[in-house]
Amino acid sequence: MKVFSASSRRLLPLSLVFLTSGVATAVVGPFLGLFLSTAVHADPIQTTVFMVVAALSGVTVSSYIGRISDRWPIRRTLLIAAALAGFASSGLTAVIRDYWILLAVTATVTAAAGALYPQSFAYARQVLQHDDPKRAAMGISTLRTVFSVAWVGGPSLAAFLLDVGDFRHVYGAAAILYLAAALGIARFLPALDTPAEPRKTPTAEKAERVPQVLWVILSGFALLQTTMNLNGQALPLYLGTELNGTIRDAGLIFGLCAFLEIPLMLGFGMLSSRIPLRPIILAGTVCSVAYYSVAATASSVWVLAVGQILNAIFIAATSGLGISYVQDMMPRSPGRATTLFTNCFPIGLVMAAPLFGLAQEYGFRLAFAINLGLSVLGLLLLIVARPRVTAPNPALRPVADVTGPTEG
Repeated sequence: MKVFSASSRRLLPLSLVFLTSGVATAVVGPFLGLFLSTAVHADPIQTTVFMVVAALSGVTVSSYIGRISDRWPIRRTLLIAAALAGFASSGLTAVIRDYWILLAVTATVTAAAGALYPQSFAYARQVLQHDDPKRAAMGISTLRTVFSVAWVGGPSLAAFLLDVGDFRHVYGAAAILYLAAALGIARFLPALDTPAEPRKTPTAEKAERVPQVLWVILSGFALLQTTMNLNGQALPLYLGTELNGTIRDAGLIFGLCAFLEIPLMLGFGMLSSRIPLRPIILAGTVCSVAYYSVAATASSVWVLAVGQILNAIFIAATSGLGISYVQDMMPRSPGRATTLFTNCFPIGLVMAAPLFGLAQEYGFRLAFAINLGLSVLGLLLLIVARPRVTAPNPALRPVADVTGPTEG
């Protein structure tokens, strides 16, 4: 692909980092609740506290790392440190079963590991913006697809490891994958200079500010991420209690959506080199409104299965291109911009928790009715918020030379 022609020396190894770290998160993420309840013997309140602390600490640590990553040429070092933090946290979780010690590990070491995802996208943004700004969104969307591929196979790998062993094997595998990512970064990725001008200059100070319109856009994305989280939690129970479905049906529907997302992300990435990102994202959000309308009124499993076409379009457009959309508004701060976007996911996770409780009390169809309202509100926020910069501008290329190591 043309987007990789001048950048393959960095982006192809980076895609392997996405794959290994993506599988590492995919083998542990879907089974965290099961791990806490069966291996740690946490009660429902402890489990809720654990997940909220994990989300909020991840937001806090990633935000701090995102801010400093744009001030000094240390992004490669941060990537290695985050991967090693994942190795350490997974290794510790494989053997520790004390709830409070695990909570401390999660709030510190695991939170630091969470910076690997946004910093990887920030690294890719610097490389792509230097080589071909018009195709930056396509490259980011392609790398996001690699992460989706990891999530197609990761949960199945975890299920196999649990079948032949226990959670020591699951977290041990995650630790090995994080270590492989750290070694790959250290061996194959060159260091980059800072993407911004020196912080003492007025231009750099201005570049570091978050545009006011961006907070509205991020609020819209946070609402959309809330719907994704609530959909994932409620769908299996909705199938069983309302539509006479089975766990197998839920697995097939999740797998179908993930399968459809991959070509859609690639297609939207190619489309982004021809038209602005904003109309693609708005169209994807309209599909979220349509999907939750179908889901809230579904009368059978097959109706929900067909609706995954709309759901996949929604996820591919907003998750695949949302990163580039936010990065374009803060071109000199790719680390901070990417972190602001990726923080929408844990924020959405926290917001979805009490809504899931309401659905447990009043019926799981309510969850999709709530998602319909949230998606409409998210769409309105994205429509109202019109950023000044919606496409990469060659004049805003990073001043750094990314042709070789400058770090250390």
